[in-house]
Amino acid sequence: MAYTVLAASASLQLDTTHAQTLNAVDLDKSAITFISKQMGVPVEGKFGKFSLQLAFDPAKPGEGRVRVELDAASIDTGSEEANDEVKGKGWFDVKSHPAVRFVSSSVKSLGANRYEVGGKLTIKGHTRDLVAPFTFKPAGSAAVFDGVFTLKRLDYGIGEGVWSDTATVADEVQVKFHIMARADASKK
Repeated sequence: MAYTVLAASASLQLDTTHAQTLNAVDLDKSAITFISKQMGVPVEGKFGKFSLQLAFDPAKPGEGRVRVELDAASIDTGSEEANDEVKGKGWFDVKSHPAVRFVSSSVKSLGANRYEVGGKLTIKGHTRDLVAPFTFKPAGSAAVFDGVFTLKRLDYGIGEGVWSDTATVADEVQVKFHIMARADASKK
């Protein structure tokens, strides 16, 4: 979920003398998706509404920051019946916890356009540390950030009661993010 995660430069030359802070996210070209397993069968889903604020300069990754907020009610599991179920109290409890939030505390380079962002993920009132690896790829006057990480849903109280049986619904949920961004001088 959290997805997560950063952006692009106007000239987008990775030569550090020309690098700029990437800070404008194109939400129409970005996505936060997930894969859970129900009785061993992968089930794909996504969040239709989210906001993402970021600042990322590939020449100074340690100064990077990101804040993501997902509208929990925008969850789409591919089934209207399942959507209604996961919005309920035993799952995301969207009435009491309408947002899923990730706030970064660190970004570091792993080399070869690979990075990782660390921070706090809050779901349903439970906050845990999270580290998410991602890649950074220039794309014309923009850049693409792609990442994937796994979280344990029960750590966040997702799927309580009969749904806490991991033989029925796996504890591990794979979260993927694809973020398109560019530099916007007006946001400095």
